[in-house]
Amino acid sequence: MKPARLATVGGVRATVRIGRFGFAVLDAIGRARLSRDGRAGRARRLHAVCAEIVRIHDFQIRVRGAWPTGPAVIVANHVGYLDPIAIASLLPCAPIAKGEVARWPVIGTAADQLGVIFVERDSVWSRARALRQAHAALRAGVSVLNFPEGTTTDGSQLLPFRTGIFGLARLAGVPVIPVAIRCAPELAWHGEAAFVPHYVSTARLAAPEVRLDLGHPIDPAQLASDEEVAALARHRIAYMLRDQLEPHATVIRLRVPQPRPDAVLSAPHGRDAR
Repeated sequence: MKPARLATVGGVRATVRIGRFGFAVLDAIGRARLSRDGRAGRARRLHAVCAEIVRIHDFQIRVRGAWPTGPAVIVANHVGYLDPIAIASLLPCAPIAKGEVARWPVIGTAADQLGVIFVERDSVWSRARALRQAHAALRAGVSVLNFPEGTTTDGSQLLPFRTGIFGLARLAGVPVIPVAIRCAPELAWHGEAAFVPHYVSTARLAAPEVRLDLGHPIDPAQLASDEEVAALARHRIAYMLRDQLEPHATVIRLRVPQPRPDAVLSAPHGRDAR
């Protein structure tokens, strides 16, 4: 197919998808305002909306491993706005997002109505409030999704993990599930890239692929501190990225030792630790 024809097809594809995406988000806002869902109900509604967004854009979500059967803290590396959509499309959860998202037109309103927890990372009060909300979600049986790097990257590095969410997992007595996310470079949204142009470019793609590798659940009670839980989760994610992204030299440069095998749960959900 000639480049001009490809550009036309991509433009039409993007136009249709953007329209359907806008309708889905507005419909979600309307339904949420009419409902009296609790935390579990909002997580299920977010799950349904994200699954619809995945279908509209024909995202190909490839998963290795099994999701937890009970509430858990899901932690993952962060390469863009598709990360929470991909995970929430497969598992009802309460994602933690930066406060800036709450101020996005339409999308911020929908996220708030669907149980997303917002946090201003530079505010101690906001972080404490977000952790209280996350704790309430876990007590209601809803898994919490967090990206402990605190920002997105291009996928070539794994930033240090913030420890607050790991202390919450210890307090709530729930496992931590490390998830390694990888996608094509053009899907990564980071740095100073504006959301709208990047999203339009993404909407033009035929069938974007996102891959999720689920590590073995970590029991926080088996480690001495929140910092150790965070370090182990980060090691597991980095190890899975190194193992799975061999064609990408930027990921091969991640040199992380294999995690200690005695710091994991023996429960059957989740694939064997690498």
